Amino acid sequence: MSKSHLYAKEVKEKLDKARNITILTHLNPDADTIGTGLGIFNILSKDKTKRIEIVNASNMLAKHLDFLPAYSKIKNKMDFEDSLIISCDCANIDRLGFELKGREIINIDHHKSNELYGDINIVMPEYASASQVAYELFKELTPIDLNSATCFYTALFSDTRHFTTSSVDENVFKFATELVTLGVNPANVAKNCTQRKSLSSIRILNKALQNLELSCDAQLATLFVTYEDILSTGATMPDVDGIVDYGKSLATVKISVFYMELEDSVRVSLRSKGIDVSSLAKKMGGGGHKVAAGFICEKRDLHEIIDILTKIIKESSLFD
Repeated sequence: MSKSHLYAKEVKEKLDKARNITILTHLNPDADTIGTGLGIFNILSKDKTKRIEIVNASNMLAKHLDFLPAYSKIKNKMDFEDSLIISCDCANIDRLGFELKGREIINIDHHKSNELYGDINIVMPEYASASQVAYELFKELTPIDLNSATCFYTALFSDTRHFTTSSVDENVFKFATELVTLGVNPANVAKNCTQRKSLSSIRILNKALQNLELSCDAQLATLFVTYEDILSTGATMPDVDGIVDYGKSLATVKISVFYMELEDSVRVSLRSKGIDVSSLAKKMGGGGHKVAAGFICEKRDLHEIIDILTKIIKESSLFD
């Protein structure tokens, strides 16, 4: 039995008491937050005595996830003022994008850096995706159907970078096997996640690769795109997802960093081959996992941020 069963009774009491429930996914959403949220939404929507909404404060969602059951139900504003909040895959309450003071929150996540902002915090850093946490919790409460299983599998497939990250272990494959047993079509999920790229995503990738630089004996890869690049290619936030992994794919590279200049900030993603990059992200005000982390710098120059982080990495002992 999973650790989630320890929370099942407490969560059930909250759910039974709530008339309205709002499922929140984090800003600049990835497939883990969306898949986890939709998996829960499909479960809870079966209870017709309650009103359920799923919300993301961003203006743009990844189009390739539109095959997920209930994807069209995702809204960008909350309609319920007194609802129970279920947050998905979000380590920091501010990243949910809404003022939630005084609201009851069930916090479902797998980030080590989670700030435990919920009334109930079900946070399991040893899990590869938030969908694992949600699945093991809700299967204690109700049978999981194909719709929810498809959402959870997609979240897992995406957050493990197609089962290639160091977080993939025996439990990940047990989880995937249970979902496939419920009827999930792995080939269909893989097709939607890997073969539905937009032209703008290819164009912005080209810009990033043109700016690729190697340092620290080719162990550090740096990629960046400017705000002008984003405007000229028509790229959206979902279009840049995964660019950082291209640097990591090089044989000599141990840390890859992707910098994206926005209108008034710089968003930075870090990936590694076993090196703890969450410590780097924390120094810059961010966080994340050991091998996948990030941060955002407000009103700072792109190249200044590149120089600062590169200097920190070079002066560290990370490559020793």
